[in-house]
Amino acid sequence: VKHEERWGTVCDGDWTIEDAEVVCKQLRCGSAIQALNRAPFGEGSGPTWLYRVYCRGDESTLWNCSHPGWGAFTCPHYFDTGVICSGFSGLRLTRGDKACSGHLTVKQEETWATVCFSHIDFKTASVICHELECGQAVDILRGTHLEDRHELIWQEEFHCVGNETHLAHCPRMQHRSKTCSHDATVVCSANLLLANGSTTCSGRVELLHGGTWGSLCDYLWDLPAANALCQLLDCGVALLIPGGQSFGKGNGSVWNGTFSCKKNGSHLRDCPVSGLGHDECPVGKDARVICSGEQQKGLRGEVKISFFEEKYGPKIQRVSVEPSCIFFTSRLWCPGGRLVNGTACSGRVEIRHGDTWGRLCRSHWNLQAASVLCHQLNCGYAKSIQTGDHFVDGNGPVWRDAFHCEGSESCLWDCAQMTLGNPTCSAREAATVICSGLAESLRLSGGESRCDGQVEISLHGMWSRVLDDDWDIKDAHVICRQLQCGIAEKAYYLPRSERGMGPVGLRSVQCGGNETQLMLCKTSYSQMVPMGVAEDVGVICSGSRQIRLVNGTMRCAGRVELYHDGIWGTICDDNWDLSDANVVCKQLGCGHAIKAFVSAHYGEGSGQIWLDDVNCTGAESDLWACPSRAWGQHNCQHKEDAGVLCSEFLALRLVNGNDCAGRLEVFYNGTWGSICSNRMSQLTARTVCKHLNCGDGGEIARDFKYGRGSGPTWLDHIECTKQHNSLWQCQSDPWDPQSCDNRAEETHISYREKLRVIGGEDGCSGRVEIWHQGSWGTVCDDSWDMADANVVCRQLSCGSAVSALSEAAFGEGTGPIWLEKVHCKGTELSLWDCPAKPLFGKNCDHKEDAAVDCSAGPKTGQQATCLTLLAWAQQQTTEEQLFGSPHSLPVASSFPFSSSSPPCNRQ
Repeated sequence: VKHEERWGTVCDGDWTIEDAEVVCKQLRCGSAIQALNRAPFGEGSGPTWLYRVYCRGDESTLWNCSHPGWGAFTCPHYFDTGVICSGFSGLRLTRGDKACSGHLTVKQEETWATVCFSHIDFKTASVICHELECGQAVDILRGTHLEDRHELIWQEEFHCVGNETHLAHCPRMQHRSKTCSHDATVVCSANLLLANGSTTCSGRVELLHGGTWGSLCDYLWDLPAANALCQLLDCGVALLIPGGQSFGKGNGSVWNGTFSCKKNGSHLRDCPVSGLGHDECPVGKDARVICSGEQQKGLRGEVKISFFEEKYGPKIQRVSVEPSCIFFTSRLWCPGGRLVNGTACSGRVEIRHGDTWGRLCRSHWNLQAASVLCHQLNCGYAKSIQTGDHFVDGNGPVWRDAFHCEGSESCLWDCAQMTLGNPTCSAREAATVICSGLAESLRLSGGESRCDGQVEISLHGMWSRVLDDDWDIKDAHVICRQLQCGIAEKAYYLPRSERGMGPVGLRSVQCGGNETQLMLCKTSYSQMVPMGVAEDVGVICSGSRQIRLVNGTMRCAGRVELYHDGIWGTICDDNWDLSDANVVCKQLGCGHAIKAFVSAHYGEGSGQIWLDDVNCTGAESDLWACPSRAWGQHNCQHKEDAGVLCSEFLALRLVNGNDCAGRLEVFYNGTWGSICSNRMSQLTARTVCKHLNCGDGGEIARDFKYGRGSGPTWLDHIECTKQHNSLWQCQSDPWDPQSCDNRAEETHISYREKLRVIGGEDGCSGRVEIWHQGSWGTVCDDSWDMADANVVCRQLSCGSAVSALSEAAFGEGTGPIWLEKVHCKGTELSLWDCPAKPLFGKNCDHKEDAAVDCSAGPKTGQQATCLTLLAWAQQQTTEEQLFGSPHSLPVASSFPFSSSSPPCNRQ
């Protein structure tokens, strides 16, 4: 290193790869391959400038790393350090027609350099395919001729042994000649793709083997295999395996084999196709799949099952999710959720905002939300979210969204989403989950959670009923144990009205009660239902217990209700206090209790009263873990139902103005407080107005006319995007009662009502409409005159009024009638400045919609004459009504226009 105009060495007995990484990066020599000490390139001379350098690896220069100081220690030169850098920082295969084949290039500084065909061999190709997670090397091909192309050529030959994990680790030699006739094309074996589909994520499975592409004939092809392939191709999850000859027969080549992944496989290299042979394929055995990753081209809106039947044949094998999730909604999959750094069904949770993926903060992550994500990914349910530091390595943004799920949602984004004010997270505080896996063959459906409902098993990729004529609690215990749902509370037969009509998978189950899986019990398989024998069966496990708050305006406040034994019921308020309420709030992820309500503060419930004399310490994790009377034992009525208000209960309001204008305040931790305006955009102001059902006309007021607040200043740096419909979804700083430096930073919102005229041809004549509280509405013509019309014309920059028209001169409007009896002087700058009466009664209907004609609109002679006639006729009618002096109306035929020309057609 050069310091004080002198070159000197670096001395370090503990020189690490992180230290070397900084050197290589600073010199633009790629990444560090080796960190060497004890003068590996000979002893240096001069001063020892740096000693015991400690780098993290992300510093921009070596001297930015931690060290004792320049020249702090004179070190013998036999301790001088050295590095070997890769010389390049990445590699890729380009211009190939498949993801795992193409021309080999390496990144040198900021430029991609072409690798010559003569510079690599088959062992090198094997290392490249392995590094790119593309399986085994199939071939090296002579690429395109380079004589006429002016490209940067990589000047080193690669001499790999074949067991290196990265190309940068291979020995290299400077090429003797500077010329290169052809570039190198590398072909890797794991080239799997979906062919002949309407998207890149649907089609017939094609496999490249031995240089030949062919259809994969897989006798064991099923939904788990299809799902694994979809995820490995970055195509989401498998939606269905279509029947018939969908996607065609291909080019005639067929590869017989079995696609399977290693237990923890998450890359194509972990999913080999074994037993490959070249043969014919029986009808129906070629592998096909439709993945969720892309929608069908041209599809919009509702997707009918008949579309799939028409395109892919009547035999459709569905994944184990509700059909409505696939067929009857406008989206074919759940967007924006994935697991990384693990397997297909375990790892770090990442969600997508816009086009950016980021890890999810674990501060509000719980098993219910995790189970929804597992279900969304076709990975069963969440077995654990406590994974320590597993899966959390890596970089990228950290999203602070909190998902509050009931557990029965189809997609994570269907859960209540809360982001505002959430605490910051480090990269290592990411949410993780281990799901039960793709191979789950048992579920409970139709209940309030995954731990209660009708028993169903999956056979051959299809969910089937379980029938039994001697169903008991021992059978139910096995179900609950296998599903990790606690112990069985009830085994029951479904009511006749709820019995299924689908295929039957099992009947006559006989369990001892200690088995770990239902299939270990004595069972019989049946696809037919014998007459008069067996009924659909169901189970309620202890893990189905749930808690909710009812009748509050938002989550985190309301009447406490518990789900037990398949029924929702209330809590009696005897001895109900803050300790009890604290357990409820904590259990719901709602912070701590602000108040414990009694006497049915949130209204009376109905049905069962589950608990009485609850006596929590406050440390319990579940309300039912607190001492109380037994389930269902009480001496109460519903007028004694208990309720809570938790600290995470949020509300929003505008004060010192009206419903849609004022100083912005948020209710948090039991107190109303202000919101600071730093970095707040007009888009955020519009989001506030949408949140308050005030339309999208909000803007930040700079005149502070709505007064100063006196309570805490809860939030700052709120940033909303176009995707946010609620302020709760926007990013912000964490909650802090002193977020503003001073009261001048408080947010004031003014509401800019919008005005338009409809029915004319120029935007300056027509029916007057105003935008208020999220919708367009009209103005009643009571008292409507030229002064009112002048204000409208001026506000629209349409000059002055030519006429003020009434009686729906430009046709009747629709929707609300927002104003009547407008009384403008004519000098006001805005219609909102005029005295008017909000129309809440039924004094007007749309036959009385007011209209204007302004001078600035370009009028034809015909239109001007027509509008003048209308104004004159309405004036005469009014005078006749007032004074009883009729005036003769000119004959329409004497005017140079058609009687059907708007706006004259009605009058």
